[in-house]
Amino acid sequence: MNSRKRLLTEMSRPDLLDIQSRHCCSVQQLFLILSRIAIARNARMRVEAVLFDLFNTLVLLQSDDAFYMPSLERLHNFLIRNEIDIPFEDFVRVYFEVRDRLYEETSESLKDPHFNIRVSHTLQKFGYKLGVSHPTVVGATEAFCEEFMRYARPDDDALYVLKKLQKYKLAIVSNLSIPECASRLLERFGLCRFFGVVIISGAINRRKPSPEIYEKALKTLDVRADKAVFVGDTPGIDIKGAKAVGLKAILIERQRPSEASLSLTYELPRTDEKVLPDAVIKSLRELPGLLEDC
Repeated sequence: MNSRKRLLTEMSRPDLLDIQSRHCCSVQQLFLILSRIAIARNARMRVEAVLFDLFNTLVLLQSDDAFYMPSLERLHNFLIRNEIDIPFEDFVRVYFEVRDRLYEETSESLKDPHFNIRVSHTLQKFGYKLGVSHPTVVGATEAFCEEFMRYARPDDDALYVLKKLQKYKLAIVSNLSIPECASRLLERFGLCRFFGVVIISGAINRRKPSPEIYEKALKTLDVRADKAVFVGDTPGIDIKGAKAVGLKAILIERQRPSEASLSLTYELPRTDEKVLPDAVIKSLRELPGLLEDC
């Protein structure tokens, strides 16, 4: 029996017909009420896992790009100390050319090469033939990471909410080309103990909204998509990707930076496609109750 037939059968029950007559409900209104009850009942039975975006969901950044120039300066200072003599302005210009080219080349595949590749390719433009695993390249990435972490802090409600959600399987699915940096932040803020699975784009060379990054998390959790929920802050990335693989998607609304502040952040091509979340929350504290009710 399909869902509509089940609802019609329910509507013929004497107790529900009595409710309809006493409250003057139309057939359409009663059908809507029963539909909502059925959706809530099914969702409660299904949800076994909650997948989280990391940045601006559990861990907040001062802004999307406030960290970028100071982090590049620290990276550049490390290079100078290791006898890489490139003027800072020239290094920054070529770095962004390399980064943007890598994004453009991977716009279809949604690959996310490790940050070391950006550094190596930038240095090669200046004649320094250093591979991605060269100690100077690795150290430069580490320097960038150290400065980046100074601009991050946990959401005030993160620990409280994660403790409330321990009956679910929990995972992180996040975009960052320095996966080691994400791991260190989770450790620093005492969040890593809550997560059985942490999938960072730079570690698997796939970034959201690629289906592969969500599917890898679900496979590792051993949970089907229809039994999991994704929580993120970016509709065109987090919500789009989650819905595409069959996850329920919850958008946490954060104050977005102005267009001017995005000057250092690579912008993905704009699309007119509208992707609606299954629910919207203003703070993480709303999440446990929503998962019980939805």
